[in-house]
Amino acid sequence: MKTAIYPGSFDPVTYGHIDIIERAAKLFSKLIVVVSINPVKPSTFTTEERMDFLRRSLKFRRNIEIDCNSGLFIDYFKKRDADVIVKGLRAMSDFEYEFQMALINKDMHHTAETIFLSANAASMFLSSSAVKQIAMFGGDISAFVPDCIAGDIIERLKCR
Repeated sequence: MKTAIYPGSFDPVTYGHIDIIERAAKLFSKLIVVVSINPVKPSTFTTEERMDFLRRSLKFRRNIEIDCNSGLFIDYFKKRDADVIVKGLRAMSDFEYEFQMALINKDMHHTAETIFLSANAASMFLSSSAVKQIAMFGGDISAFVPDCIAGDIIERLKCR
């Protein structure tokens, strides 16, 4: 049984993230989607909100677990006795950063393997930051996030 972990800020989760999650869930017996808490990178939504968005967006997925981590990721990886780290890539700039992180993780824990899944063509441009900016101005984000969370995002972010 192989366990993979897909860490990210998911602030908020988008269809791009969901595409990576669904594809990774087909490759591994268990996929843990981890909301990373990074004190250097402030988030718009609380950890609980981001986890709730993921749960609502991914309901009925049997081999997916949602969790959070506020410490060093590789410590979480070891604690969960995981086999693989999953990272999604949109552009070459993503690869440079994620490749560096993969090498650091491997150096810190020799069994930590990272696999990269490329974004599908429809999601290559999509980012949580873009979704938040569109929502701030009352734009339609329904093409970018599940309907079950779109209203919550817009309500929180719309300019008044």
